[in-house]
Amino acid sequence: MKKRLKIKDIVLIVLILAVAAGSWLLHEALGSAGSGVAVVRVDGAIEGTYPLNEDREVSINGGTNILRIRNGRAKMIEADCPDQLCVDQRAVSADNESIICLPNRVIVEIQSRQESEYDAVTN
Repeated sequence: MKKRLKIKDIVLIVLILAVAAGSWLLHEALGSAGSGVAVVRVDGAIEGTYPLNEDREVSINGGTNILRIRNGRAKMIEADCPDQLCVDQRAVSADNESIICLPNRVIVEIQSRQESEYDAVTN
């Protein structure tokens, strides 16, 4: 005895698949909006690329700088340069934001789908 699918069964299956697909798309759109990577350059050459969704501390340029990645944000927490401007900069997480240490020639640039809230900053 073979059972055939009824119209209600087909509608239920389509509805379940639509909800599952919509949930997956929503997760992809919202879940990855803030994720990205911190690209570390020393003298213009890439020293490393680190995901923002993994908490860690990174020693840069043989230990001249220490970068902390925590909660999807990157911040320079230590540097042996005299002015400490890179340490005083705020944590970055949005696309094209950067931390720059000129004395040690270190640039940390964020590549992400999250847009920066600022177009330009002036004094």
